[in-house]
Amino acid sequence: MTLSTDQVRHVARLARLAVDDTDVPNIAQKLNGVMELLDTMQALDTQGIEPLTNPLDRTQILRPDEVTEVDQRAHLMANAPAQKDGLFLVPKVID
Repeated sequence: MTLSTDQVRHVARLARLAVDDTDVPNIAQKLNGVMELLDTMQALDTQGIEPLTNPLDRTQILRPDEVTEVDQRAHLMANAPAQKDGLFLVPKVID
């Protein structure tokens, strides 16, 4: 699969990324390199191979779930320009 420069511009617009028109061909080339790598990996036969979740074959060591910080809500909320019921109020960004 290859991406055209128009597709790169479209994806950049959807991601709300400001991409200069002079950079689009270079970005397309790099993305196409990634897509080629993914195609190569997709073609590999992985039949009979167990998924590897941890290369060290260890279990995750968890710490005890303890409160280690003091409650600073009132102090932190004092800096909030707008708040309600102990929560920060922010402007709506999605219609």
